[in-house]
Amino acid sequence: MPRPAYVPSRRALSIAACAVAAAVASPLALAQQAGSVAPAFTLTDTAGKSVSLADFKGKYVVLEWTNPDCPFVQSHYNAKSMQQLQKAWGAKDVVWLTINSTNQDHPEYKTAAQMTAWEKSQGAAQSHVLIDGTSATGRAYAAKTTPQMFVVDPAGKVIYDGAADAHRTASASAHKAGDSYVQVALTEAMAGKPVTTASTAPYGCSVKY
Repeated sequence: MPRPAYVPSRRALSIAACAVAAAVASPLALAQQAGSVAPAFTLTDTAGKSVSLADFKGKYVVLEWTNPDCPFVQSHYNAKSMQQLQKAWGAKDVVWLTINSTNQDHPEYKTAAQMTAWEKSQGAAQSHVLIDGTSATGRAYAAKTTPQMFVVDPAGKVIYDGAADAHRTASASAHKAGDSYVQVALTEAMAGKPVTTASTAPYGCSVKY
């Protein structure tokens, strides 16, 4: 009797699609971002407050692109590595902005209330969670995946952009805050040293433009 055909699970399909997105991320495009002036933006946070990048001139700012439906995002939050970084650097006056650029017409779009509920359930500690429903800010930064990280220095220059860490997997056990490229970039920059790894190819799920 022939075996039934293998039908991949929804999660397997999602991870496979994310892997394809990671594979097509262009290191050249990333290199053009690092060292450039961070594009200005104004978005509304989940509390209904207007937030602009310009509000934080003179401070280090981390931009974290996210999508709660992405298995790679889930793995970082399940590992608690993202929350640990948010708390540790927030205590050092670093502004952490989490941005969801999923287009408002996409099935994975999340309202402010939905994002608030998810972030609360994860014990997240960002400065603000921002809704980019038109995807304009995501496109301005050429954000390709979730997660994808950017670090902006007090002068408004991008000093890091790319992957969250080197562990290109959706396995939570692989992710640790100490392995984060953001951790390294902020530690070096705040010590007055050049950032040794200014850009990497991001991995994860494609931003749902």
